[in-house]
Parts: sequence; C-alpha cells; structure tokens
Amino acid sequence: MNGNCYIGVDLGTSAVKLLLVDEKGAILNTVTKEYPLIFPQPGWSEQEPAEWWRACTEGIRALLDGFDASRVAAIGCGGQMHGLVVLDGADEVIRPAILWNDGRTGAEVDFLNNEIGKARLSELTANIAFAGFTAPKLLWMKKNEPELFARIARIMLPKDYVNYRLTGVHACDYSDASGILLLDVKNRCWSKEMLDICDVREDQLPRLFESYEVIGEVKPDIAAELGLPAHVKVVAGAGDNAAAAVGTGTVADGACNISLGTSGTIFIASDKFGVDPHNALHAFAHASGGWHLMGVVLSAASCNKWFCDEILRTRDYAGEQAPIGDDRLGRNSVFFLPYLMGERSPINDIDARGTFIGLSMDTSRQDMVQAVLEGVAFAIRDSFEVAKALGLDIRASKLCGGGGKSPLWRKIMANVLNIRIDIPSAEEGPGYGGAMLAMVGRGAYPSVKACADALVTTASSVEPDPEIAARYEAQYRKFSKIYPALKAVFPALR
Repeated sequence: MNGNCYIGVDLGTSAVKLLLVDEKGAILNTVTKEYPLIFPQPGWSEQEPAEWWRACTEGIRALLDGFDASRVAAIGCGGQMHGLVVLDGADEVIRPAILWNDGRTGAEVDFLNNEIGKARLSELTANIAFAGFTAPKLLWMKKNEPELFARIARIMLPKDYVNYRLTGVHACDYSDASGILLLDVKNRCWSKEMLDICDVREDQLPRLFESYEVIGEVKPDIAAELGLPAHVKVVAGAGDNAAAAVGTGTVADGACNISLGTSGTIFIASDKFGVDPHNALHAFAHASGGWHLMGVVLSAASCNKWFCDEILRTRDYAGEQAPIGDDRLGRNSVFFLPYLMGERSPINDIDARGTFIGLSMDTSRQDMVQAVLEGVAFAIRDSFEVAKALGLDIRASKLCGGGGKSPLWRKIMANVLNIRIDIPSAEEGPGYGGAMLAMVGRGAYPSVKACADALVTTASSVEPDPEIAARYEAQYRKFSKIYPALKAVFPALR
C-alpha cells in the first residue's frame, strides 16, 4: 500500500460499513458492524448513539488490521439523515436518537405545515415538514419531554455525533443540515425565523461546512485508541444520499442516482438552486457544493427483507427471485403498496401502510415476491413523475444500495422508469462517497467533480425492453389508483 489512503464511513440504519480506499479509488478493505434498532411504540424508531460509536471504533480497528495505518490521511462519513441527537452541557446523550423513519410527529408536522404554512416553510427552508425531519422531533420533545428538552446544549445528526466523538468539533455539512428543516437551503445558513418557531438557539446548533471541508483532526487520545497516526483530518461528510451520489459520480447538472437501501431515493443533481412548487420533492444542498432534488420512499429494500425474513422465513433472496423471468414482468395481477413505515415522497402520509391487493386463489409465492419489488419501483416512479413534470429530462440513472445488487430488481427499475440503469463499478454508495470527500478535503483532488471524474466508472448497464416497458406503463397506471382509493381508510387503522 503506497501513498495516502482514506477511511469512508457509511453510518446506516442497521449497521456501519467502513471502507479503506487508496488515492486511486481502489477499495483495500471493508468492515461491517451491526447495531440494534429500538421500536418503543408502533411507528416509533430509535437508536442509541453509543452503539454507533462502539461499532465505528471496533470497525476502524478491524479495518486497519494488517494494513499500514500510518498511511491514513483523512476520514469522511456519510450517514443516515434527520435523526435527532441531543447532548447536555456535559456532552452526555440525553435520550436515544429519534430516527429518520420515526412517525411520532404527526401533530408537529401538521402544526408546521398548516399553522406556519407550507408556503412560508418553503420560503424559509425550501421544504415543507415531513414526519422524518428533525425540526418536528424537536417540537415533539418540547411538548412531550419538556425537562429533557430544557437540558439540550447541542443538537446534531447521527454522522455528526461520530465526527464529534472523533474531533471534539460540533459541525454539520449543508447536505445533511438541509433535512433538519432549520436551514435556509438557498443561502446556506440557519433560518433565524425557524429557530424561533422551534425554540432553538443558534449556539445549540453545529457550525456549518461544505461536505468536503476539513472540520478538524482526530483527537490524540482517540487516534491512539484506534491505531491511527497523528493529524488525521476529518471532513464534514454528508447525508447518506448525497454521499451515495458522490460515490456513484452523480454530481454533474441533471445527473440522477437511485438508491435501493433501507429506504429508496431518487436523487437529481443541479448546479442551480430550485424548488418543486408542490414540495413533493426535497430541495437540499449537495455534497458537491451545488444542490439537488430528491424523492424518498421510506421502505425500499427493507420491504423485500421484511417479506422474505418475516413472512416467507427465508434469507435466500436470490432464490426467491430466480423463477421470475422476463415473461412475468409487467403481467403481475398482484400489487403492493410499500408503505410499511408510512410514506414521504410524494404523498407525505404517515398513516399509509403496506398493502397487498389483487390476491386470488391462484396467487403464487413468486407473484407476491415480484409485487414487492415492483411496488418499490412504482413508488420511486411516483417521484420520477414529479421530476418529469418539472421539465427534467432524465434518460439514465445510476443505481446503488443493497437492492441494486439484484439483477431482477435492476431490470424492473429500468423498465418501470423506461430509462437506462447504470451500475457503478464500486457499489459502496455512501462509504465510497465519504472516502472521496476525504480525498478532496485532503487536497488529493481539486473538487468533488474532479474526484468523481477520475474514480467513478460504470461496470454494467441495463436498457429497458420496449415490450416490457409498455406492459409496466399499463401496470403503473393501475398502481397509481390504489393509494387514492385507500387514503381515507389508513387513518382508521391507527
């Protein structure tokens, strides 16, 4: 191992994945460490920040085992967005982090969208309130845990907690901060009016950086504990979707990336700031220094995992998909709404729930497996349609995330969207993007785009088949009628 190398961190919802990457983009080693999720009540989702730190420290030591750790120059982290992490004046975590897929904030979202008003929120932050965003969680704490709320000295996001433990610097990047609903995204600064609305002081919030900017160095005692050399730089990092976009080279104006992770996203990079007038898509800062529009499906690969693990009682995902050939695509009589945790883009409905429809006595196991994969693809197409309505002409997209490793799901995505799907050579998403941001911060490349142009290549592509795409066009029209027909039913199921 010659020259500098870099650690990329992907702080996910169920595990942290760490990458050791050299300056030419070669992945030298990977380590994954899992941690538990906590579901205190139906629709709630929490995690202990101490578990992230344990997993990261154990993971870094394992990552460097057998390698020359003195070559490590910088660390970059991509992390799950929106999670509320709060510390008191003694730097102790006050309560478990409330995660991005937590649905407890319905009343707070209604207050922000209806009392403050969507138009005003969009003017202040470029977005409206969604249940997963961080600001509604702060309002929930203020109302339901006032004593804990009064103790808050520092507010941060999940990956910022890891960076804080590494460096002692309270920092956040613009891409991740965009999802708090306290950031003036257009002007890249905190919105004083939003801080007042949420009863938050600016001194409680982190200092803001571009994703590739160095926020500090790993503290000497932490470096010694982890086996790192002195003066390892730490960059601000990015929200997981922005980091994944960097890792897939989705940085040029109009470039698109679709992620099939625990959640699903469609991410469209832009050199110019712009807002969807209906706020169905998020308008966020990009880790490249620009902006992006993004649609989010709260349950994506997690739908397939749930159906196989919990219902079919198998983890042979490939085996379940093997019998599903081209002749079956676009001909399924079973449909699936993938709203297992409610839904964000574009319907913004925390009451929506997962639904199979079209079952009959001849419905097969494969019909239902296929319906799950198709339902996620159709849900992503919902946001794709919003992007097209804005005049965006998307002819191709990168695809990453665990679900993107399925050849069948790749084919379904290409034909449901009727675009070419490109698979990057390095399918490591946020972790690879984090390592790339670390390279830029350390000066190995002059910009994020230059780094992406040098390192990101396409391994393979999937073109849509005209006949299958035509069948899926008809199927999507059927799918698009299901949620409106059931919308009024879901609140009654609460």
